[in-house]
Amino acid sequence: MTGRLRHFSISGVSVLDFLYRVVRPLLFRLDPEEAHELVLGTLPVAGMLARLANLTPDPRLACAVGPLTFAGPVALAAGLDKDGVGIRTWEALGFGAVEVGTVTGLAQKGNPRPRLFRLKEQHALVNRMGFNNNGAIALAATLQRLRDSGRWPKVPVGANLGKSKLVENDNAVADYLNSLKALKDRADYFVVNVSSPNTPGLRALQEKEPLQRLLAAAVPEAGRTPVFLKLAPDLEDDALAEAVGVAIESGCAGIIATNTTLSRPGDTARAEQYGGLSGAPLRALARAKIRVALQATGGRIPVIGVGGVACADDVAELLAMGCAATQLYTALIYEGPGLVARIHRDLAARLPVPAGK
Repeated sequence: MTGRLRHFSISGVSVLDFLYRVVRPLLFRLDPEEAHELVLGTLPVAGMLARLANLTPDPRLACAVGPLTFAGPVALAAGLDKDGVGIRTWEALGFGAVEVGTVTGLAQKGNPRPRLFRLKEQHALVNRMGFNNNGAIALAATLQRLRDSGRWPKVPVGANLGKSKLVENDNAVADYLNSLKALKDRADYFVVNVSSPNTPGLRALQEKEPLQRLLAAAVPEAGRTPVFLKLAPDLEDDALAEAVGVAIESGCAGIIATNTTLSRPGDTARAEQYGGLSGAPLRALARAKIRVALQATGGRIPVIGVGGVACADDVAELLAMGCAATQLYTALIYEGPGLVARIHRDLAARLPVPAGK
């Protein structure tokens, strides 16, 4: 990158950050879900500004995540873009990979509102959304249109799959397979999500026998598309290690650790009691469970670290622990659309200067 382009890229981040500092107080006066919907509606503008700013990660930051190559070690976590409406914008903002969903076999409205809550002082969120989404068939059509238009991102795009609320656990395998069949050959990877706290009975699918049945069917159905397993931070260490073992035996390509927590660590004890907590207060718990997952894999499959990631130091710590990459979501709400480019820029600045430069 030339000096002029590098300066423009940094200036572009500054412009995005400045604009967000202006609008964030206005957004934070709105109900969190209304603000979220408003932001999703403005993604094309953010994407245009980001493309002008050239926020593509330094090529030296590219990382192997199983059979995939992320453009940088910071990827978008599932939950922010359930129906894949902003995939091109997330790429333009500098994410190394993009995960959409959670999507379910049946379209569903999710849990009653209000269901999303800010913990401003703690830089956290509590959500009990309940997998509100337009369904796997609708997401498949969105992804196919993107492919047919020739605008498919250069970064991997994953589809995070959950269980439909109306489907009992005894029929969960068929429900996940319906989603896989609809999305087959459209996403670059799949995530089997059995760890959200907001769908009744879902986390029971993390137990050994139901998880074995689910993955034994899901991995072959996905064909050549890699399948990752997303696990909860509230599992006991032995249960977490056991689930990782099942994933390895079933042929999963990797682990995503962790999802949101039902616990209320630190000074979040008085926060909304129902729903999953994400953001800075999750950091310590997530790190502890990520260590368990890394140890359980024994290096056989990669682990993507999630939970309280908000800066370059957080990413560097997880990579040093042995994670192949990281994901974030909540920090973006508090820090704005320039966050990922800033993190990647800071990480690139820590790399050794190439000889002759």
